[in-house]
Amino acid sequence: MELRGVVQTYAWGKTGKTSKVALLHAANIPEFIIDDKIPYAELWMGTHCNGPSTLKKTGQKLEEWINENKNSLGNEVITQFGETLPYLFKVLSVNKALSIQAHPTKTHAEQLHKLYPDIYKDPNHKPELAIALTQFEALCGFRPIAEIKGYVADIPELRRVIGEDLVSRFLKTKEPEDDKQLLKSCFQCLMTCSKDVVVEQLTLLVNKIKTEGDASRLNQLLTTLHLDFPGDVGCFCIYFLNHVILNPGESIYLGPNVPHAYLSDCIECMACSDNVVRAGLTPKFRDVNTLCEMLEYCGMPASSAKFQPVVEDCYTSLYKPPIPDFAVASIRLPQEVTEYTTKPRNSASILLVVEGHGNCGAAELNPGSIVFLSSKEQLTINSKTKLSIYQACANV
Repeated sequence: MELRGVVQTYAWGKTGKTSKVALLHAANIPEFIIDDKIPYAELWMGTHCNGPSTLKKTGQKLEEWINENKNSLGNEVITQFGETLPYLFKVLSVNKALSIQAHPTKTHAEQLHKLYPDIYKDPNHKPELAIALTQFEALCGFRPIAEIKGYVADIPELRRVIGEDLVSRFLKTKEPEDDKQLLKSCFQCLMTCSKDVVVEQLTLLVNKIKTEGDASRLNQLLTTLHLDFPGDVGCFCIYFLNHVILNPGESIYLGPNVPHAYLSDCIECMACSDNVVRAGLTPKFRDVNTLCEMLEYCGMPASSAKFQPVVEDCYTSLYKPPIPDFAVASIRLPQEVTEYTTKPRNSASILLVVEGHGNCGAAELNPGSIVFLSSKEQLTINSKTKLSIYQACANV
């Protein structure tokens, strides 16, 4: 059963035909006209109320069809999540960095939704998996504390924003628990520093980098972020958060309370939620106090952020996070493989073709094609070229 996804136009997205989101959607929906001035940021596939997928043939909402065909979800899904699709599947096309953000636990999400329903629009948690489509960059989790101390010691502009007295205490401490508490204090002081001080010190730092001609990757990142978000305190976060670089097909998994910001294109899958707590690199509402209180102040090396898939066969790898809400299979068929049958899944799944051409029965498969499979249903693919397909399902 073929689906029609929903395009979201956010300011950080790539514009016009430079956007993978726009190109995939236009290939699937011929009447969709790409506007070169519009930022096509995300393609949503699922049943979330902010972007519900529809059946391509009839226009019926996928959620309505599932309500009429509840067994399509699979018994395990119904037992754990009720009669609903538990995940949201996306493609992201990123021109400017996404906000410095984190996602709450299930319990915290319920509390935030109850207190601030206009901001946090659903009561669900939002763990997420990102798979690189191109070379992918992200800020993800706190750096090892020794690294953060090194940057704080070496960058006077950063010290002035945090406060010299607090920095002095942070640099002297050697006990792990003291390190974590003082890291939290330093990050809170950074994120709540007055706008005037942030703008002044950030301008000094960027000008110093330009004058010295130091073109290190981190300095290039700071310059780019400052160009896109001038005077934004989030620019300083690059010295606190790991700068992760992935090759196509590599992935990161982000559980609750992990600070992060995506900088590049990716496939993304998450629990069915749109809850985001933001604090930097954004013109949107910033809930700085909530973010600073909820974060895990545990330093980790950048390499630990990478998430490895399980190899199912020669052509399929499965990314299985430690939660039941979702998993993603990557299916890569070389040109010489002309027929392949997908694995049966214990839940309803959504397949997206990102590269190549083929067919399944009478239906053509092209970049942008979206196919819904009921639980245990398999798809026999006859390929005409090499094919790259991603399949989202529940991890049950």
